Amino acid sequence: MTKEMFVQISDCKLYAKLVGENKGRPTIVMDAGYGDTSKAWDSVISDISMLSDVLIYDRAGLGKSESSSNSRTSREMVRELHELLNQANIKPPYILVGHSFGGVNTRLYATEYQNEVCGLVLVDSTPEDYRERFLPKMSQEFQQAYNKQFVYEGNFDEFMESLKQLKKSRRMLNVPLIVLSAGKKAHYSEESQGLWNEMQKEILEISSNGEFVIANNSAHYIQNDEPALVVSAIKRLIDNN
Repeated sequence: MTKEMFVQISDCKLYAKLVGENKGRPTIVMDAGYGDTSKAWDSVISDISMLSDVLIYDRAGLGKSESSSNSRTSREMVRELHELLNQANIKPPYILVGHSFGGVNTRLYATEYQNEVCGLVLVDSTPEDYRERFLPKMSQEFQQAYNKQFVYEGNFDEFMESLKQLKKSRRMLNVPLIVLSAGKKAHYSEESQGLWNEMQKEILEISSNGEFVIANNSAHYIQNDEPALVVSAIKRLIDNN
C-alpha cells in the first residue's frame, strides 16, 4: 500500500506518504536531516515498509509541503508532526527514526509525547552540545561552511535554539533506543572522528535500554552508505514490541 497525502495542519499543508503492509505493528515515522525532504529515505523505504507501515513527510517549507509562519525550531516542528499524525489518523505507538537534525526532532517528540513512542533510532543525529563541544575542534573552513548552510528551513539561530530546547528538555526516556554513528565522516581528523563517536555514544544515557552501533563504512548519510544497518536497527525494535 502507498498513500500520498497533503494534510492540513494549523497554518499550512504538509506532504506525507504512507507506505507498507501494516501487520498490527507500530508505525515507523521517519524524520529527515536539516533541509532534506522525505526523499532522503529512498534507499531504505522499500525494505522498511516490509516490516510495518512507514510514514515519511516533508517538513514545512521543504519538498512538496507549504511553508509555515511558525518559527523553524524543533519544538514547532514536533508540534506540526504531532498534528500531522493526528489529522492523518495514524495512531500511536510509533517507532521514530531521525537522521541528523531529524534526530533532534525525534528525541524531542519522544520527550514531549512519551506515551506515543515505543522505540527510537537515531541515525548520526546532532548532539545537543554540538556547538560548544564539537564545532570548536574543527577547522575554520569547516566552521564557516557549517554556519553558511542554514538557508533552507530554519536559520542558524533557530537551529541553535532547537539544540537548546533539546538540552533543556533532556530526561530519561522509557523507550528502547538505538544510536547509529557514522564512522567515516568526511573532513574529520582521527581526533574529531573519535570525539564524534564519543558524543554519539553519550546520547545512550537518555535511555535505560540503549544500543550503540558505529557504521564503520559510512559518512553522514548512513542510510545511503550502509542501508542494512538502518533497516536492521528498526527491525530489532519492531521485533521487541
